[in-house]
Amino acid sequence: MGQLHGGGRNSGTDLAWAALGGDPALTERIVYGGPSGLLPARLPVLPLARATVAVCALAAAELAAQREAGPVPAVRVDDGAVATAFVSERHLRIDGRAPSTFAPLSRFWRTADGWVRTHANYPHHRARLLHALGLPRTAGVPEAAAELAGRRAEEIQETVYEEGGLAVAARTPEDWAAHPQGKAVAAHPLLTLDPLGDGAPPRPLPPLAGAPTLPAAGLRVLDLTRVIAGPVATRTLALLGADVLRIDAPQLPESQDAHSDTGFGKRSANLDLGSRTGRATFEELLARADVVVTGYRPGALDRFGLTPEALVARRPGLVVARLSAWGDDGPWGGRRGFDSLVQVATGIAALEAEPGSASEDSKESSDTPGALPAQALDHGTGYLLAAAVLRALTRQTRTGGSSLATLALARTARWLVHELPDGRGQQPDASGTGAYDPARHLRDSDSPIGRIRHALPPVSFDGAPATWATPPGHCGTDAPVWR
Repeated sequence: MGQLHGGGRNSGTDLAWAALGGDPALTERIVYGGPSGLLPARLPVLPLARATVAVCALAAAELAAQREAGPVPAVRVDDGAVATAFVSERHLRIDGRAPSTFAPLSRFWRTADGWVRTHANYPHHRARLLHALGLPRTAGVPEAAAELAGRRAEEIQETVYEEGGLAVAARTPEDWAAHPQGKAVAAHPLLTLDPLGDGAPPRPLPPLAGAPTLPAAGLRVLDLTRVIAGPVATRTLALLGADVLRIDAPQLPESQDAHSDTGFGKRSANLDLGSRTGRATFEELLARADVVVTGYRPGALDRFGLTPEALVARRPGLVVARLSAWGDDGPWGGRRGFDSLVQVATGIAALEAEPGSASEDSKESSDTPGALPAQALDHGTGYLLAAAVLRALTRQTRTGGSSLATLALARTARWLVHELPDGRGQQPDASGTGAYDPARHLRDSDSPIGRIRHALPPVSFDGAPATWATPPGHCGTDAPVWR
């Protein structure tokens, strides 16, 4: 495998590691390799993927060194493994069946003045979209296309949002920069990792024993996330030894196919936080938790007493990691969102557009908005989120206190479009490595849901586990208790 030692000055890895508050000298512990030219795009998608996995692995290695009182293990980043993991949902097979990904009504639509993208993978989102458009529940693509073609993109966006659905008008990067939410996002760094509350004493973790090295062994993680970004983060923490318990509301079940991709190493339980019994069970879990990861829109969990401040007041020394689509502030701070929609709003889809032509009687381009070669905002933010948790744990073993990590897909999008180096000069020497073969980074595992073909974890350091401890099971069927 071709190799490149060290992160390289001002590389994406250096920038992400600095955002995490890490010692810059530690990036020299990273060795890169693998085939080049993967995840091709106009934007630096592979550098984003490489950097986010690299800092996650380095944060894991740093925590391992802290617990073993030894040097930080060397980190290895293989572009082939990274690229495969960033499209893990596409490689997934369950007894030979490819999972469902985007539903028919989750797509781009031509409007009277441009383009809009909708997201309707979940049944309740599909129902809200059709209701907002005045269409029957039985309506499909032809009926929706006819309705949307006569409306303006911004009007569609706001009408659907008011009904609790998901639609976003396509914008250029310049449009987004001028938008109030774009300005709100631009005012924040890639991520924040700050102390939260005070008074909790340092909580040294016991030394690690045995192989593989599991830096998060003995830690308990409450996973209140959905879809890809948050579950990728908690899947990574489970890989590293944490006891991860995913919690879903019984009235809002997760897609089993989605969980089959991101549920490795975890247990999954349904819990109604709106009931007295459900709240009591949650408080029992919280009392022994080390980390809480949330991935719902800002404010959605507040009524259950799950603000970071409230959580830390009840469980001093907690690490709280919070993920959202658009960020915590600005006019869209409370809105739902997904990777595909953030790509459209922030101008990524415009930059990745498929060339078209302008009509004779209009100056408007007919370029069809494009997409990144992976849901890179989701996956990249997921690895950053896991890295932030690991760095917070390392810090708290020394200084005590509690921590709050805050990330947003829109912040990662801004990093990709405006701040991330393109990676030229940071590519490994791929001479002699041969063509990229994703099969090298895939495995078959037996599970409660069948024979699963899945991607291997890209997070790797000396002594790290080579694969997941357990495959995913049926979503929501485990008891809400710690092991």
